[in-house]
Amino acid sequence: MLLVVGQIGKPHGIRGEVLVTVRTDEPEARFVAGQVFTTEVPRDRRVSTGPATPPPPPGGAPYQVPDKLTLESLRWHQGRVIAQFAGVPDRNVAEALRGVLLCVDSGDIAAPDDPDEFHDHQLIGLAVVSADGTVYGEVQRIEHAPASDLIVLSKAGGGTALIPFVSQIVPSVDLAAGRVIVDLPEGLLDL
Repeated sequence: MLLVVGQIGKPHGIRGEVLVTVRTDEPEARFVAGQVFTTEVPRDRRVSTGPATPPPPPGGAPYQVPDKLTLESLRWHQGRVIAQFAGVPDRNVAEALRGVLLCVDSGDIAAPDDPDEFHDHQLIGLAVVSADGTVYGEVQRIEHAPASDLIVLSKAGGGTALIPFVSQIVPSVDLAAGRVIVDLPEGLLDL
């Protein structure tokens, strides 16, 4: 399974560097020189700044985003990575990468040392149940909000709900049994 660890933003300067928005808890482990990322071009290619792709050069074919990008060098600036990728020599090519997602294979990532810490991909698809066995649905995805992570629950009866991923509400996760045990406050699933 591919995990998104970053998204390429706007170019930085004229030498092909780009800003990368980090989407991982361990950026120092994911963003190192020599790291090879699998690229994924979002269907809508929306990014908060500017156009998705530059016009093709006069008399030339448009730039095709490669399946893999190798990080040549990087530096940190205001919480973002300024990255130089192999084969991206100038601003025009860097502009064509705007919005591209940088992914790594989940099989290449070591399991967390803390038994109460999980990678998102480990939780997706697990059944969400109460301590008495009532099935509420399954984990659709994890949202990383400023206050706490949220389980996006695909409810058994249809629709979705958000469950704060805090120990008072989610007392245990049993990966082997394929379930997340929750103790929900009254009315939480009705919001």
